[in-house]
Amino acid sequence: MKNIDLTAKSWPDYELIDSGDNRKLERYGPHYIIRPETQALWSPNKPAQWQKAKAEFLWDGGKGSWKKSGLPEEWPLAWRDARFSLRLTGFKHTGIFPEQAANWEWLEECVSALNKPRVLNLFGYTGIASIVAAKKGAQVMHVDASKQSNEWGQANAQLSGVPEGSIYYLLEDALKFVEREARRGSLYDGIILDPPAFGRGPKREVWEIEASLPRLLAGTAKILAKKAGAFFLLNGYAAGYAPQSFLQAVESHFPDIGRGTDGEFGHLCVQETQSKRSIPSGIYVRFTR
Repeated sequence: MKNIDLTAKSWPDYELIDSGDNRKLERYGPHYIIRPETQALWSPNKPAQWQKAKAEFLWDGGKGSWKKSGLPEEWPLAWRDARFSLRLTGFKHTGIFPEQAANWEWLEECVSALNKPRVLNLFGYTGIASIVAAKKGAQVMHVDASKQSNEWGQANAQLSGVPEGSIYYLLEDALKFVEREARRGSLYDGIILDPPAFGRGPKREVWEIEASLPRLLAGTAKILAKKAGAFFLLNGYAAGYAPQSFLQAVESHFPDIGRGTDGEFGHLCVQETQSKRSIPSGIYVRFTR
């Protein structure tokens, strides 16, 4: 496995304009917004650009909220031929993780190399990875414990013109689903998972990454097809782990890594426009068989 930090750069509908003083200034489509960013310990380079922001997420007494002016409730964006809507959610998120663009490119390549692969997207959120895979011909099982996220994902798929029946949305606890699929002997040609540090399933099942991730990896190892081109992608956010920790967790359940597999692990970063600075935004492990 190669230790490679993946850096997402700007595309027509997204730019990281500037960062610093524990904040970041981003452009989503025509609109500039400011969000907290604890990694940005440096000073901003473009102070005048920050005046263009129409929204900022602010913390006050342990609670956060958006201060905004002149913004619609949602607006459409695109990455290549994937279409999706942005919304300012209650915890600083937008429904989009721009650093994943580097993985979306890899996902397109993996799916294109297979014939109508069966792909499982766990913790699928608003479904951009599901759309990217489906647009390249995959049959996608999209699993998320949030009804709102699944509905948002379905709306995004409609915006993208995803063929009917290409993505199946399931409101389910990811760990329960995977262990059930393993008992059934189900197989997938590709698996994507983006687990939180803590969460709850639709029936209040508790997800705690320390205890739950090893079980989930054990289950996914049973349902990932043992065929050339089968692929696996694990992302991590806000869990306090180093990329090496995620790699070794994956290696403990996929012993063929390093013996004929092609893969990478490292940080996910977003690079500022017209600057070499980048913000570390997550970690990942990915491989193909």
